[in-house]
Amino acid sequence: MDPDPKSETSSASALTGAALIADHVRRLPAKPGVYRMVDEHGGVLYVGKAKSLKVRVNNYTRVDKQPNRIARMIIATRSMEFIVTDTETEALLLEANLIKRLKPRYNILLRDDKSFPYIVLRRDHEAPQVLKHRGARSLKGDYYGPFASASAVNRTLDTLQKAFLLRTCSDPVYEGRTRPCMLHQIRRCAAPCTGEILPEDYADLVAQAKAFLSGKSNELGEALNAQMQKAAAIQDYERAAEVRDRIRALAAVSAHQGVNPANTGDADVVALHMDGGASCVRVFFYRAGQNWGDRAFFPRHDKSASAGEVLGAFLAQFYENKRPPKTLVISHDIAEEELLCEALSVRAGRHVQIIRPRRGEKLDLLRQGLNNARDALGRRLAESSSRATQLAGLAKVFDLDQPPERIEVYDNSHISGTYAVGAMIVSGPEGLEKNQYRIFNIKSEELTPGDDFAMMREVLTRRFSRLLKEKEKGTAMVPDLVLVDGGAGQLKEAVQVMADLGISQTQVKVAGIAKGVERDAGREQFFIPGQKPFRLEHRDPVLYYLQRLRDEAHRYAIGAHRRRRAKGARENPLDGVPGVGPLRKKALLARFGSAKAVRSASINDLSAADGVSKRMAKTIYDYFHEDM
Repeated sequence: MDPDPKSETSSASALTGAALIADHVRRLPAKPGVYRMVDEHGGVLYVGKAKSLKVRVNNYTRVDKQPNRIARMIIATRSMEFIVTDTETEALLLEANLIKRLKPRYNILLRDDKSFPYIVLRRDHEAPQVLKHRGARSLKGDYYGPFASASAVNRTLDTLQKAFLLRTCSDPVYEGRTRPCMLHQIRRCAAPCTGEILPEDYADLVAQAKAFLSGKSNELGEALNAQMQKAAAIQDYERAAEVRDRIRALAAVSAHQGVNPANTGDADVVALHMDGGASCVRVFFYRAGQNWGDRAFFPRHDKSASAGEVLGAFLAQFYENKRPPKTLVISHDIAEEELLCEALSVRAGRHVQIIRPRRGEKLDLLRQGLNNARDALGRRLAESSSRATQLAGLAKVFDLDQPPERIEVYDNSHISGTYAVGAMIVSGPEGLEKNQYRIFNIKSEELTPGDDFAMMREVLTRRFSRLLKEKEKGTAMVPDLVLVDGGAGQLKEAVQVMADLGISQTQVKVAGIAKGVERDAGREQFFIPGQKPFRLEHRDPVLYYLQRLRDEAHRYAIGAHRRRRAKGARENPLDGVPGVGPLRKKALLARFGSAKAVRSASINDLSAADGVSKRMAKTIYDYFHEDM
């Protein structure tokens, strides 16, 4: 949705707070739209939608009639931005999008909104591949999901391999096979790549897999049982055993999933539990009568927010980038339910209903969800209490005005300068925020291999240069504390980067953490600009907390380095040559022995390889000699 054609952005620098809002109201239309309230630093305070912008925004001009939280927001407002929409439904969809993108301070925010995995059965190949998929639906195929986690998908994929023997290999691997792979030997693949199964028989396996994923397990079970009996009757015991194993694999899935509602169909059960000013939303995914897992979410909101407000905001943001199922089973009544139903129906391209059951199977599912939400929130509150104490101690150690909301920790990893990466992890009051982690592939060609100081300089320069750009757009997430893994040298680089970018120590506190003598845990030294290095008491909880942060950054950096190194080891220089597929690559390697020898070969020598024409030989030669 492009806001440009209908957007209005204005700011009266001489006016602030309620006076500024009243000045805008005079010019606002009585039309649907979205408004943003912005503070003096350009940060977005609040995003709201309205059936009538004029009426809704006018409510903010009466500060004395607002709750304290809203009154503080109004006083902090220095400018406002407006987008007029055609309908209130369009405004609701745009509001959810902006809230997720801008993360305003005064809105109810859904956090940890990672993408969900799906299973795809492709339709664009003679032997359809089954695979796990995240992100945009770029592949042509049938999508099944969402699943709550990668482990839930992997279990189902394992079942599909056991029961239906579908291939999981990529097309290049499939095309390059000359004999069945190990998966065929252990009865996990029918090996269509080498003709071990007829195309029509493989198509039948694909149809059965689709039936299973579509919830037709009972009908499929009956059909498979009939096949087994028929095979046994004609003494085809090998075939009967294959079908029996398939039936057992399907039965194992139902046993593992536990609750499999008979009459719920495609539905998400969304249960909210609130306690101590915090809340947990537990979402259970049921598709085609099967339980595909659940996930807990902990929205950020003011303690005064009601259950209906939290749940309504959660639903709008949760389905902003997901296709909702036919039915949403919710635990609390929400405001503007009809409007939300209409918006979700637009998102899904079909009717979506929201229900709050009073009896029957759906009520049982909801009770289960509420119990799980209560337990998850209890654990979260216990962890948060301990973490709050640690953050308060951290603020004291590093002389912060208040406990940090966002801590960024940086580390590098490499082997003699090769495959060098920098890593950033993020932590705060809610613990590790893994969706905020970032990897930086070290790019500078001027670095001396193994120069840790220069690597840290590059990583921090890239991170905080981008932060300054995000700050101009009002989307920046500024850390309260930056920890670099290392001593005085790394700290000096970090401070210099901040100074070069115009970021002062009052804006972002920077410190270093280095392993002590003999790199023993517990003897770490800490470095703060302008102070002597110091250590914390061996049993200090803050020390344990900082060690965990440092170790997490090290783990993340090492993992990224290993992945990059493994990818480099797998890469073949021939992979990038246009027109060279698995068969030509095999022929070239068979003739020349190595990719290095192919690179050095003449056009005449290249054309002597099987399947390589003069024209293709010139293409290969030019690819390796384009800069000569």
